[in-house]
Amino acid sequence: MAKMPPPMMNLAMPVSLTSILSRREMRQTNHYANFTLSTVIMRCMNNSLFAASRALELGRQVLDIEAAAVQALSARLDNSFLQALELILQCKGRVIVSGMGKSGHIARKIAATMSSTGTPAYFVHPGEASHGDLGMVAGCDVFIALSYSGESMELMTIVPIIKRQGAKLISMTGNPSSSLARVADVHLNAAVDREACPMGLAPTASTTASLALGDALAVALLDAKGFNAESFARSHPGGSLGRRLLTLVRDVMRSGTRMPMVLENVMLSAALMEMSRKGVGMTAIVDENEIVKGIFTDGDLRRTLEKNLDFGSTPVKSVMSVNPRCISPDSLASEAVQLMEQYNINQMLVVNEQHRLVGALNMHDLLHAKVI
Repeated sequence: MAKMPPPMMNLAMPVSLTSILSRREMRQTNHYANFTLSTVIMRCMNNSLFAASRALELGRQVLDIEAAAVQALSARLDNSFLQALELILQCKGRVIVSGMGKSGHIARKIAATMSSTGTPAYFVHPGEASHGDLGMVAGCDVFIALSYSGESMELMTIVPIIKRQGAKLISMTGNPSSSLARVADVHLNAAVDREACPMGLAPTASTTASLALGDALAVALLDAKGFNAESFARSHPGGSLGRRLLTLVRDVMRSGTRMPMVLENVMLSAALMEMSRKGVGMTAIVDENEIVKGIFTDGDLRRTLEKNLDFGSTPVKSVMSVNPRCISPDSLASEAVQLMEQYNINQMLVVNEQHRLVGALNMHDLLHAKVI
């Protein structure tokens, strides 16, 4: 009687190849091994493709649900938003934002956004507030409380004290009939139809809606206060925007003994020596009052070499470039970058109102100052 092959294994179980086909089983199955291994590989590949397809489908579904939740807020925005805006604009103190759990994370972000856009704000943890931090809240402040249910015990514990102090209360909940909504001076409705979490448990669409509503409030405040890019840069001096909008030419230019400069009556050889000493790739040509008459650059040097001139007997003023591009020391460094790129140059002279030389600027200086 022919030896029967071992029974086929259940390939539907999501287990590793080594657990399905041990070395001993592979030896026993002989010519069945190749068939079994191929089947297992195909099954694993199909499972992976199914998992990837499922993940993409779920990801798109989450984004669609949260986008719809934010879009619904836009259609529902009403006079209460304007009332909240007016309360904050009239505030003589600061804006305090608070929330528990996931709402607390959103509250922190709203406070940070307001602070960076001209509305002084900070976050207070509701649990810590009932143990002393409530002393940071004054009667001239506006308190924004976030709780999707509107029944957060930690918030409802401190709300009576906040009201008693005279601070204005803005609530942001998903339930206009909640306890927090009823006691607030202004209620902002952040309700969503459903959470993006398949089980409806994890705050997802609701936190996205609250964050978007907070951003809308911050941007409306920004506009009402006339907050501009320069104002933003002042609160972000360490960022790239702050460097571009706050750094002046005088902050990065070379001045004093670092400034390349020769008189207009010197010979070309003296100008080359000055260029070599200062290492800027050019030198300014000035009169006895240091009024700029021209500039001699590396490019001018290359053009001079083609003429086979005697460097020791050729006056630099005869080969210099007249009417060079100049900039004021009080101009923004970013403006200097724009001019250099526009005219395809790497150096600029810095002059005052009398066109007197006060500094020199090189593209490398701007790079070093991280203006570019």
